[in-house]
Amino acid sequence: MRVVIAGAGSVGRSIARELLGHGHEVTLIDRNPAAMRVASVSDAEWLLGDACEMTILEQARLEECDVVVAATGDDKVNLVLSLIARTEFAVPRTVARVNNPKNEWMFDDTWGVDVPVSTPRIMTALVEEAVSVGDLVKLFELQASGAGMYEVTLADDSHLVGVRVGEVAWPADAVLATILRSGRAIPPSPDDTLEGHDQLVFVISTPLGDGLTAPATPPAQELQRILDEPAAT
Repeated sequence: MRVVIAGAGSVGRSIARELLGHGHEVTLIDRNPAAMRVASVSDAEWLLGDACEMTILEQARLEECDVVVAATGDDKVNLVLSLIARTEFAVPRTVARVNNPKNEWMFDDTWGVDVPVSTPRIMTALVEEAVSVGDLVKLFELQASGAGMYEVTLADDSHLVGVRVGEVAWPADAVLATILRSGRAIPPSPDDTLEGHDQLVFVISTPLGDGLTAPATPPAQELQRILDEPAAT
């Protein structure tokens, strides 16, 4: 996979090192000469210039890359680069860093952003995931589809403990993707029995009901009800 990263600060360099370690080809772009720490990520290709200028993006061969990562410290730059990458170079996937949470609402498909990455939102989800037992926690949203990934940790006294996965009437739009148990990921089958402290990871879509109005009970809310209340017998 070929990846172009705009912003060669600590965030951009860390991303580049991780991607290179997984065997991907990486180009780093930054307009600040002081950021050109080539020795710190020597296996990457480096370009000095403005990531919003067409000539620099042409030098980076954006039309040949699979993913553009807009990781600068300027939200305006990240938005403009994402839009240019999508509209001018037809880049299949864009990931953009959100520096100011107040700007998060702009980081969507309108600006060519497939995946917005907001550090405050991620940290909030991690805090909730770490301290919440029995409550459904949204980890992140899949921007292109609108689906979300959620996690819940079953308490020891949960009414679902001892129940087989296939016996639970999960909402139609909530798919149990995996069970995390004692550090292992278990692909759930109908015959798997749920245990206390199981971490259940769901992918939940948000259908629009009849196409005009939202469903009376959103899938995430319905799933939380099932987690909270014993199933009817």
